[in-house]
Amino acid sequence: MPVSTTVPYDLLLRNVRLARPGTNEVPVVDIGVRGERVAAVGPGLDPSGAGAIIEGRGQLAFPGAIDAHMHTGIYSPLQDDALTESQAAAQGGVTSSLNYFRSGQYYLNEGGPYARLFPRILELSNERFYVDYAYHLAPIESAHVAEMESLIEKHGVTSFKIFMFYGGYGLHGASGQQREFLMIGPEENYDIAHFEFVMRGAQRAMERFPQLCEEISVSLHCETAEILNAYTRIVARDKSLSGLRAYSAARPPHSEGLAVCIAAYLAHETRCMNINLLHLSSRKAVQAALTMADAFPHINFRREVTVGHLMLDYDSPAAALAKVNPPIRSREDVEYLWETLLAGKLDWVCSDHACCRHELKAPAGSSKDIFLAKAGFGGTEYLLPALITAGRRRGLSWNRIAELTSRNPARRFGLRSKGDIAVGMDADIALVNPDRSQVVRAADSLSAQGYTPFEGLELTAQVTATVLRGSVIYENGNIKGPPRGRYLHRPYGSSPAT
Repeated sequence: MPVSTTVPYDLLLRNVRLARPGTNEVPVVDIGVRGERVAAVGPGLDPSGAGAIIEGRGQLAFPGAIDAHMHTGIYSPLQDDALTESQAAAQGGVTSSLNYFRSGQYYLNEGGPYARLFPRILELSNERFYVDYAYHLAPIESAHVAEMESLIEKHGVTSFKIFMFYGGYGLHGASGQQREFLMIGPEENYDIAHFEFVMRGAQRAMERFPQLCEEISVSLHCETAEILNAYTRIVARDKSLSGLRAYSAARPPHSEGLAVCIAAYLAHETRCMNINLLHLSSRKAVQAALTMADAFPHINFRREVTVGHLMLDYDSPAAALAKVNPPIRSREDVEYLWETLLAGKLDWVCSDHACCRHELKAPAGSSKDIFLAKAGFGGTEYLLPALITAGRRRGLSWNRIAELTSRNPARRFGLRSKGDIAVGMDADIALVNPDRSQVVRAADSLSAQGYTPFEGLELTAQVTATVLRGSVIYENGNIKGPPRGRYLHRPYGSSPAT
C-alpha cells in the first residue's frame, strides 16, 4: 500500500508491472523511492517534485536479483575483477553479488588465518563494486573452523563453503599436491573429517548466535575426488569421447549424487541444520538431494541451480569455453532440472560467475582439449534475461522468478531488507522488457571475459535499468555513476514493518 505523504520522491518509476515474490498478481503500479528505500507502491503516485522519473511503459519491475553464487577475484586481481564483473552483474539486473572466496592458490594466493586475510579482502573490495556485495568463506584449514564465530560476529560472514572434491583433486584436475594447492601445512588434511568439523563449527555458531540460527549455513560443492580420479583415467582411454561429453563422463553424475548423500549424513550427524547444495547439475544429483531431504526432514536443505546448467548441454558449440565444475550435462539432465525447478523443488537460480579470460581459459593450442582448459565462465549478465526467456516458454511465472532470483537467497543469506519491492525495503529494482529480443554477443557484455559460452543464444528479454538502493546504476546498456556497492555485513537491514 502507498504511504500518504506530500514529500516528493527522489525517484519515481511509473507504470510498471510489479513482479513480487509470494503472490500470483502482477499489478500495474508506480514505485516511489526516498533515499535508499521504497517509500510507496501503488497506482497514480504523485509525480510532483520527483527528483527523477523513469517511465516504465508496462515493463516488469523485479526486485533486484541476488546472485547468490559468484567468484570475484579468482582469475584476476580482486580489485580489478570487482569493477568489471559487478558492471556485468548490473547488466543482468543483479543488485547484490554474493561471492565465494577461500585461501590457497588463485584468489589471493595466500594461506593463513582469515583474521589477516579477510580485512585485506574488504580493503581491496572497497569502492570497487557497482552492486552491493558479500562473501561466503571456505574454512580450508583447521584454524579457520575456530575462526567461524569471530567471522560472524566481527564481519557478518554467516555462510561457509566446503569444496568436497578438493580432497584429492585440484581446481582443474587430479592432483597429488593438494597441500601446496590449498596452502596448508603437512599436518592438515582437507577431507571428510574436516568437512565434519566445519559443520560442527557452524552448529556451534548457531547455538552461540540463536538470533541468526536460520541465516548461518554451510554450502557444499558436491563431487567426490576418488570417483573423478578414476573416471578421468577411464575417459582418457576412450577415444570415442571428446569435448564437454568427455568432461561430463570424467566427472560423472553419480559422483555428485554420492557426495550429496555424504554431505547430508554429515549434516545429520553434526546437527548442522542449514545446508545449501550448490549448482546441482544432473538428474542423479537432484534425486539424491530430494531423497536426503526425505531421509533427514529436520535438516533445512536448499537446492541451487545455475543459469549455465539450465541453458547449455554438453553438445553446445561453445565446447571448452563452457567447461565448468560440475560439468555441463546432457539435454536429458537439463530438462530434468527444469522439471524440478517448475515443481518448486529447487530454491534459487544463480550464475556461478567466474570471469576467466580467453587467453587463460583456452591457451593457444588447447582449444580442442577439454582437460587443458580452465574451469569456470561468466554469466551474471544473463541471469534475469536467460531465466525469463527459457522459463516463460515453460510456464514459469514472473512471481516465481522473483522468488528464485531474489527473495529466496535474501532470506537464506541474511539480507533482511532485500528480496522484495515493498515499503521500507531497499530500493533495489530490475526493470525488464520481456518482449525485447537480443542475440547474445560477447562484444555487448560489460564483463572483461571477452567471450561467452552463450554466444548466439537468442533471448527474448532484456534488462533496461537497474536501481541499487534508489540510484540508477545501469540503463540502456550503460553503467551510471561511480561504484556505489556496499559491503553487506549480515544480517543486513531489517524487513519492513508491514
